[in-house]
Amino acid sequence: MMTTMNKFRVALAAAALTFTTATASMAQTAAPLKIGYTSVEYVLSQMPESKQIESQLKDYSTQLKNQLDAKNTEFRTKLEAYQKGGATMPDPVKADKEKELQNMQQSMQEFQQNAEVSLQQKQQALLKPALDKLQKNIDAVADENGYTYILNSDGASPVLLHGPKDGDVSDLILKKMGITPGAAPAAAPKVTTPATTTPAAVPAASKTKTKTKK
Repeated sequence: MMTTMNKFRVALAAAALTFTTATASMAQTAAPLKIGYTSVEYVLSQMPESKQIESQLKDYSTQLKNQLDAKNTEFRTKLEAYQKGGATMPDPVKADKEKELQNMQQSMQEFQQNAEVSLQQKQQALLKPALDKLQKNIDAVADENGYTYILNSDGASPVLLHGPKDGDVSDLILKKMGITPGAAPAAAPKVTTPATTTPAAVPAASKTKTKTKK
């Protein structure tokens, strides 16, 4: 049976977990430490690239869904034909049709799994330039403002558990990129992965003994 693919979320939050905010250039050992923090998810959500990534991922997801829908339509058409004429089919023909339907169902399941992986890879490829840009500006803000370290405050287990408000450099990073900070993080864009209605079960191979050529 083919399962419905899980809804896919553009991973601004996931990127915040996997994206390592590398430290700025280390200050001299004798200099006092100055530590700042930022929400990578918040900054990414404010960047115009976020909407572009959402749009491109939606387009890519739609392409995959259309291909999967076409496969599903072909499968259902052949399944209905089998169900209508199966009783009158010669046993060798019936067995061949059953095998064909089983192969088509397996092909759809494999396509569905590959589509999910492909969409994740597409997301990572689209996010990389934005993450690289963010890292460059984090480094610049750290250097210009004397921060020895900048931590990431995102995630279920954030690196930062507590910090003073004046240590939050998120708005400085946005201003460095020419972006006016918003009042609140923009909602993470959502993309739905390819999905189709679960197809009917393929009938088990006929148990009728048939003679085949060796």
